[in-house]
Amino acid sequence: MDTVMLIVNPSSGKELGKEHAAAAEEVLRERYGNVDVRFTEKADDATHFAKEAASKQYKAVIAMGGDGTLNEAVTGLAEADHRPDFGIIPLGTVNDLARALGVPNDPEDAIEALKTAQPTPMDIGKYENGYFMNVIAIGLIAEAVDEVSVEEKTKWGPFAYLIEGIKAFREHSPYALSVQAEEHTFDGDAYLVVIALTNSVGGFENFEPDAELNDGLLHVYLFENLGFKDAIQLAPALFTGKLKETDSVTSFTTKRVHVDSPESLPVNADGDTGGQLPLTFEVLPSHLNVLKPVD
Repeated sequence: MDTVMLIVNPSSGKELGKEHAAAAEEVLRERYGNVDVRFTEKADDATHFAKEAASKQYKAVIAMGGDGTLNEAVTGLAEADHRPDFGIIPLGTVNDLARALGVPNDPEDAIEALKTAQPTPMDIGKYENGYFMNVIAIGLIAEAVDEVSVEEKTKWGPFAYLIEGIKAFREHSPYALSVQAEEHTFDGDAYLVVIALTNSVGGFENFEPDAELNDGLLHVYLFENLGFKDAIQLAPALFTGKLKETDSVTSFTTKRVHVDSPESLPVNADGDTGGQLPLTFEVLPSHLNVLKPVD
């Protein structure tokens, strides 16, 4: 009989975390045996809980919440010698990792999928301030995300970030940025740097269609121009997976990239504040086994 930990953010999903927790506990008990249920109350609780589960050699850690909660749990598992399987029940607004894994956005369906979900190797990213499982954003969007309220996310979903990004574009000129990798270097002005691990970024599931869960690569995008004509070209490309074909975007893949700027620029990691430049980002190939629904 195995033991798993269920980490629940009760404030996620319109305060429905506790309600869904009972159903999740029942499913996990049937599959594994023992279920250790923990509710977060403050920042970094999920990290501490996940570290404890790893130290106790638990079979799996299941995180229920938004991408921020999932990021905290991943951070708690990343440095452990024994890393339990990692499962998710999305309760957030964007739920990029769920989209990338094929986990249903509906919590009840996601709980049902845990009955048969199978461990699959997944890359995670590392940088000086922590870890990320999905995306790093530097520049315009990173600043805009901090301005999006809970009410706006609830009302508009992923489009809340796009709306705030358009507002920010009107107020900002491009940033001086240095991006250094073995495969590509850039020193100049750009509005945004995105470093993606999965196909889904900001709720756009075709942002990086070539990304796979365990390809061992960081997918880097530089948005150098964001004028009106560029926006017209970029908008449909976000949905069709053709960002690489647009004139205002430069992209490349790497295993390690250093980003710097003479300006004090914030970094957004998986939707939350992740510090400021300069920072070096690297991929940890197949570092976690994530519970992926059976097709």
